[in-house]
Amino acid sequence: MWLADGPCGLGPYRADLVETYWRWEQDPALLVGYGRQQPESLEARTEGMQHQLRGDNIRFTVYDLTGDTPVPAGVATLLPDHSVRTAEYVVMLAPEARGQGIGTATTRLVLDYGFHVTNLRMIWLKVLAPNLSAVRAYEKAGFHRSGALRQAGYWLGQVCDELIMDALAAEFTGPSVVAKALGS
Repeated sequence: MWLADGPCGLGPYRADLVETYWRWEQDPALLVGYGRQQPESLEARTEGMQHQLRGDNIRFTVYDLTGDTPVPAGVATLLPDHSVRTAEYVVMLAPEARGQGIGTATTRLVLDYGFHVTNLRMIWLKVLAPNLSAVRAYEKAGFHRSGALRQAGYWLGQVCDELIMDALAAEFTGPSVVAKALGS
């Protein structure tokens, strides 16, 4: 575990969990939330995993820490643009991990890591506007709405807007798990 706080922790992205990640990605709620229209085969996902492990993106396995032992509960990713010190944020939670505050806690930990370890100045994301639970979780973690791509997505077969949200290092407040780990 690299970072932990409250109900969740962040650890390494793991090739041995490819089948677990794939199972989560086939959940209909996740397919709707990402706006993807078809599931992916396990073989294609396994091949994709090899590219992801070699890439420059920052990937974490999210762990649920509410029980006696840590349980994999999702994946969080920062897709950095080093030339401008920004990154896009993407998170995926297992169906059984949703609605427990793990998404908000995960997002806050990734922001902390992105701002204090990777030294990003801004992290942004896109979310389909009807995905109200995700929007609330992102806002609680420190993201702000900054715009919308009108009619850029689909939600349950209907055209919808895609919200753009961002968080700035200069506005990241509250306790930092990274700073605490360094004794600051």
